[in-house]
Amino acid sequence: MELSNLIIVESPTKVKTIKRYLSGDYEVIASMGHLRDLPKSKLAVDIEHDFEPMYVNIKEKENLIKDIKKKAKSCDNVFLAGDPDREGEAISWHLAQLLGLDLSKKNRVTFNEITESGIKSGMANPRSIDLNLVNAQQARRILDRIVGYKLSPFLWRKIRRGLSAGRVQSVAVKMICDRENEIRAFVSQEYWSIDGKFTAAGSRKVFSAKLSTVDGEKVELETKEQTDKILERLKGAKFVIDKVKKSVHRKSPAAPFTTSTLQQEASRKLGFQGRRTMKTAQELYEGVEIKSMGPTGLITYMRTDSLRISDEARKAATDFIRAKYGDSYVPDSPRIYKSKGNSQDAHEAIRPTHPELTPDEVKASGVTNDQYKLYKLIWERFIASQMANCLMDTVSVDILADGCCFKATGYSVKFDGFTVLYEESRDDDGEKKNILPPLKKGDNVNVKSLEGNQHFTQPPPRYTEATLVKAFEETGIGRPSTYVPTISTILARNYVERDGKQLKPTSLGEVTNELMSEHFKKIVDVKFTANMENSLDQVESGKKSWIKTLQDFYGEFDHELSDAEKAMDGKRVKVPSEETDQICEKCGKPMVIKIGRFGKFLACSGFPECTNTKRIVQEMSGKCPFCGKKILLKKSKKGKKYYGCEDNPNCEFMTWDLPTDEVCPKCGSTLFQKGGKNGMLVCHKEGCGYQRNLSGENKE
Repeated sequence: MELSNLIIVESPTKVKTIKRYLSGDYEVIASMGHLRDLPKSKLAVDIEHDFEPMYVNIKEKENLIKDIKKKAKSCDNVFLAGDPDREGEAISWHLAQLLGLDLSKKNRVTFNEITESGIKSGMANPRSIDLNLVNAQQARRILDRIVGYKLSPFLWRKIRRGLSAGRVQSVAVKMICDRENEIRAFVSQEYWSIDGKFTAAGSRKVFSAKLSTVDGEKVELETKEQTDKILERLKGAKFVIDKVKKSVHRKSPAAPFTTSTLQQEASRKLGFQGRRTMKTAQELYEGVEIKSMGPTGLITYMRTDSLRISDEARKAATDFIRAKYGDSYVPDSPRIYKSKGNSQDAHEAIRPTHPELTPDEVKASGVTNDQYKLYKLIWERFIASQMANCLMDTVSVDILADGCCFKATGYSVKFDGFTVLYEESRDDDGEKKNILPPLKKGDNVNVKSLEGNQHFTQPPPRYTEATLVKAFEETGIGRPSTYVPTISTILARNYVERDGKQLKPTSLGEVTNELMSEHFKKIVDVKFTANMENSLDQVESGKKSWIKTLQDFYGEFDHELSDAEKAMDGKRVKVPSEETDQICEKCGKPMVIKIGRFGKFLACSGFPECTNTKRIVQEMSGKCPFCGKKILLKKSKKGKKYYGCEDNPNCEFMTWDLPTDEVCPKCGSTLFQKGGKNGMLVCHKEGCGYQRNLSGENKE
């Protein structure tokens, strides 16, 4: 029997889930993303004729294209079901071009969630391809192609061959470089505080208070001498409660996740990098096997900046909260969160598709650890967002002693509300709770200690992935679908490197940024780039022509490029090398660190006379348990870190476990940490078998 309906989705993971909910006369296949694109070998944009793009079929997908065309011919109806965003719309448009479909026909379907209701709703409401969405995607693609293909050759000639430039990436590098320059220019200032530990009469509970004013004036202590003078004044003074102010503070839950806030919270709570977060979220959206339900999409579409929630989802969450926690945990009125002014609002916020499906039930179905952790985070955030406020009894106390006023604040939870389930993390988490004993005006308090503490102002921190994404969102740089690719690109191009969780510019990144900032002020200007994003949004909404948007950009860009060529005529910029204490074994000169197309490497400072180069290796703690030589940090072909002996291949020792400074009490060999902070220390010496928990329990 011939099938009468063909649905073409982007990802093969969706196919099985979608087929589950449709009758047998539907065939579902995947395009595996884009089938046509601009060729890599040339600009492929006719600037003189309204920026006409010259698309070609992707060579590696020729057989897939033939297969899709064959299946489309044998079906009465073809439905284009790319992801519900600009990129998905463009993929659907390219498919329509390849298959010769009528663009006015209602053959475009979108699924905000890969569930029975989401799929049936999408199939019941087909529409024609939205050319405004397509044009917005085309405009972005062409903008990035023009910048990359026009600017990259300029960087080859002026800095080093093989460099590439990007529109949004250049702004991201500038933000990271600007922060690094702020840190370098920062001059730390000394300041002091006087901190007290007190107990109330009849209580052994110690609470903290900080000096706030002296003789009615706000205190600013800059030196030890000023601090010691006040401490001397307070010797023998009587400390009395002057004011007690009580109030009830209402703490509201955080809104459901957007792409940006999901990446930030997954970084803070789970330690996930953005790419790992979005890969796992994509898997949850496309569908995983659930014991009681079969293949099921567990979350709504994960590229969104909207905070909108459907009435059905809100009701399902409320029903779950009432059944699990009781009526007191349901707010008096439904919670509705407002999206930011520049948000697309085409989708809902990121939420579980089945609020009644708990993380424990999902875990029991055998999902991966990452899928469970991220689903739990999304589920808890969403359910908590629909719960009642947390009520806290707050107390603020003034303690007077010889004209010096100490302030203490504390709180106790009156009603836990949403915090029974979830609380949002903060980048500055770490403040200790100060629980105050019962206090009233006129009470004397006992001084346990008074200390003058020296402090120094701190420079602004480097960006992490999470804080950089937050900065993108706040400044309007990029959109939800571009955050991860932007950061991945600047890391891959060696303009930026990781230092733990922090992002710092490389010497190559700083030199490139200086050149760009001097000659391409518009490209690296945050406001200009944000305005360009707004222009693309206007193209999407049909308020602006995509061709006019490109014309406005190209005129200024071409002028800047021409001026830069003249100003830099015959000049080159040198990327400074980083000195090391290693000596070249061939000529005896110092080795330096340089950056090439594939990252950092060691090179002789005597180049070009000496061309000696070496890979950079990081020596770890401990000794090889097989032969006693050094242990080095290495990377697999896929970029995964592992540890191996410096004498490889003569010594075959390798492990994923982290070498430590500790030695085995049984055989004296190096111990390795296995399984993270809650794991254990193990000995890899053949025949030993010693291991113990990090808490100290011997597991031998």
